[in-house]
Amino acid sequence: MPGSESDTNRRQRLAAFREALARAGWADGTSIRIEVRWGGEDAATFASMATELAALNPAVLFCDGTPALQALKDKATSIPIVFVAVLDPIGQGFAKSLARPGGNITGFSAFDPSLSGKWLEFLAQITPPIRRLAILYNPATAPYAAAMIDPIVEAAPHFSVTVQSLAVDGVSDIETGIAEAARSPDAGLLVLPSTFTVSHRARIIDAVAKNRLPAIYFFTYFATDGGLMSYGNNAVDQHRRAAGYIDRIIKGENPGTLPIQRPVKFDLVINLKTAKALGVTIAPSLIALADEVIE
Repeated sequence: MPGSESDTNRRQRLAAFREALARAGWADGTSIRIEVRWGGEDAATFASMATELAALNPAVLFCDGTPALQALKDKATSIPIVFVAVLDPIGQGFAKSLARPGGNITGFSAFDPSLSGKWLEFLAQITPPIRRLAILYNPATAPYAAAMIDPIVEAAPHFSVTVQSLAVDGVSDIETGIAEAARSPDAGLLVLPSTFTVSHRARIIDAVAKNRLPAIYFFTYFATDGGLMSYGNNAVDQHRRAAGYIDRIIKGENPGTLPIQRPVKFDLVINLKTAKALGVTIAPSLIALADEVIE
């Protein structure tokens, strides 16, 4: 698991995973033993923990996110691996195809191309309208960025929006990059998910607020922490579904024949308190669609 055990969102995901496993007959401490490692956001830590877990020769390995999967892929070439929250499993070389992954890895992708159109659709329901969209990401922690940005660029003309990539290489680039994006009075921001943007979300949200820039994010906790809107896959749902794959693998199925599944449940969170502070209005029809509205 990325992050730390003190992270409420991460604990919720892990609890959902454990509960789903128990419902399938695999209760930790009785019919199965679960070893959990919290890797923070550091690649070297992930590698060390992957080595440690692979050495235990478990029936199956489970991981959350690209860095953890990359570490396990390098250290456990024959042990079945189930992942969640990986943005581009094919493009990153984790599997041959979604339908038949092959090898020892399968799981649940966090990205569906339909998200690109939805982000633009939701941003289009903000007044004053957004005409320039900057997409913020860290190239080192989001190697899948092109797979997410290309569909947005393709869909942008339908919403009369131009797209600008905003690559930030370090923490010091966050505020200057966001300030640059905000120079246009009709600008908006999309923040791509990665360990970098998640671990520095407070700084990103603060810089966005300072520059009065309407922004949409992938994870719900960006909106609950003060961001304007978030729309992305439901991570808790994917952890529950992953338990089903774990059950099937333990019972003898080959992970290489279990299709990689795209997300099926998405959450839209709108922070009206932030909208008021930014001086923007969100269409009532969009507010009515939201899974959560923060007043």
